[in-house]
Amino acid sequence: MKVNKVKYLNGLINTVLPVFLAFLIGGIAILAIGENPLKTYWILMEKSLFTSKGLMNTLHYASPLILTGLAIAITFKANLYNMGVEGQMLLGGFFAGITGAYLTGMSPLVHKVICLAVGVLCGMLFALVPALLKVKCNVNEMVVTLMLNYAVLKVLEYLATGVFRDLGSGYVATPTIQESAMFNRSGASSLTMFFIIAIICLAIMYVVMKHSKLGYEITAIGKNTEFAEAAGMNVKRKIMMMMMISGALSGLAGAGYMMSEQFKFTLGFSGSPGLGWDGMLIALLGGHNPLGVLVASIFYAALKTGSDNINLYTNVPKEIVAMVQGLIILFLAVKFIKRRAS
Repeated sequence: MKVNKVKYLNGLINTVLPVFLAFLIGGIAILAIGENPLKTYWILMEKSLFTSKGLMNTLHYASPLILTGLAIAITFKANLYNMGVEGQMLLGGFFAGITGAYLTGMSPLVHKVICLAVGVLCGMLFALVPALLKVKCNVNEMVVTLMLNYAVLKVLEYLATGVFRDLGSGYVATPTIQESAMFNRSGASSLTMFFIIAIICLAIMYVVMKHSKLGYEITAIGKNTEFAEAAGMNVKRKIMMMMMISGALSGLAGAGYMMSEQFKFTLGFSGSPGLGWDGMLIALLGGHNPLGVLVASIFYAALKTGSDNINLYTNVPKEIVAMVQGLIILFLAVKFIKRRAS
């Protein structure tokens, strides 16, 4: 019990300290331009977390981050490196959008379910390629998934500029999805039913990772693959399963983002950096724990949504938030307290 408390405390310090240091250095930069860092940070958090509209917008933006964070967490927990979450999300979002645009005359519920299912399927199929190469040929999954990200990006760029381009649009985009495929927004905020779907997925993954045989096997494989095999686990099968689950979560994130926010695929669909890349930071910040991923997603989304208010109420450029985010990534790479082998 004492060892578990020490490990928990060490993990908490390794998570909180990077955030504190990032905000500290960001505060020094804000002071250097003659502004009050405490006032700036208060505006940042107040407008994104402590007003009803701001909180709902933050939860809306956190929805895809919860899913991409979970997609990373489940593989990283097992020392698998699925760096293809961004590509899986893009593929799921693209074809969910095509399904939403070209399928007509359907009831809203059926249309939404089909679009989400298409997104999940696309993410799983994308993840299947590196999973098979890993299991059958022992190919490094990190390299394969990284390269496939760029490959799928070029394929989708070709499809968006040619085959599926909306000729009535003044820029490269696919047709807008049908209204029956859109998630309705809650009042004046951006929050939709997609957030509830993300929370349901998080609850399922929490049970899987913390209270199921598969969760125990994921942890065992992550700590020692050879021991897991010696204990009778079918490690190759579990690797396939984890990659497919990760791909499904990523594809669902893309489909939900399409149906609740973008409504059409553009070349800047996922932003820069993309939501899949942001998911890696979320997983690290959350310690690869589902509850940690939830907190990290909301915190990260608050930074994103609150940054727009900085320019309105202070003279601090919103880019200061990007600097803080970069510093968080930098400090997360440092283990201030090393885990001792038990």
